[in-house]
Amino acid sequence: MRVAVAGGTGTVGRLIVAEARRRGHEALSLSRAEGVDLLTGARLDLRGADAVVDVSSVSATAADAAIRFFRTVTRTLLDAEAVADVKHHLALSVVGVPEAPFGYYAGKAAQERIVRGGPVPWTILRATQFHEFAGQVLDAARIGGVSLVPKMRSQPLAASVVAERIVDLLETGPQGIAREIAGPREERMANLSRRWATHHGERRRIVEVPLPGAWGAAIRDGRILPGADADLLGPTFDDWLRAS
Repeated sequence: MRVAVAGGTGTVGRLIVAEARRRGHEALSLSRAEGVDLLTGARLDLRGADAVVDVSSVSATAADAAIRFFRTVTRTLLDAEAVADVKHHLALSVVGVPEAPFGYYAGKAAQERIVRGGPVPWTILRATQFHEFAGQVLDAARIGGVSLVPKMRSQPLAASVVAERIVDLLETGPQGIAREIAGPREERMANLSRRWATHHGERRRIVEVPLPGAWGAAIRDGRILPGADADLLGPTFDDWLRAS
């Protein structure tokens, strides 16, 4: 199978490329590093591809910016796939999108709608935050030696596990909404970030702060946690840290 990975140099994208190649598939990365512009379609050539995985992302947290990005990239990919007769479009989404379509998640909700209404047979996989997010969030709102971390309930899992499940789904073929995946247990993001900082020898004060508005309420009240039928996959955050 020949698979193209949009966002193939990112946290999970590079792991998907590596996992697909490990299993004997041909995988190529679609990103700015390879000269491909997913927003404009410049140098986007999908001829010969059997499947496309979209794990592209944007740092914007405002709903308007996230919607604009995901809507544009998704339409650009689907248009190119239709021309190239691609047989499978797989989009990585986030657990909680239907329940909390706010901020960044509003962009993912828009992405899901376009994929579901598009011309290419599709799969959508919703996953919780990656373990790696606990370290990334430390620099999102940093003031000197203090990091402000949102008050957030999460059930994270390793990006490598997400990559493995995505390649499993590629090998299975289009199936609509796939069973969502999450980590083995619920955690508080501030506690994860503290453990991450300690493990990496970083000395900083981590302060948990409630975010305002509908998005802040959603990440506090459990709406972005997995449902009862989700597949819960290890390793735990602490086991992942020890192995990293």
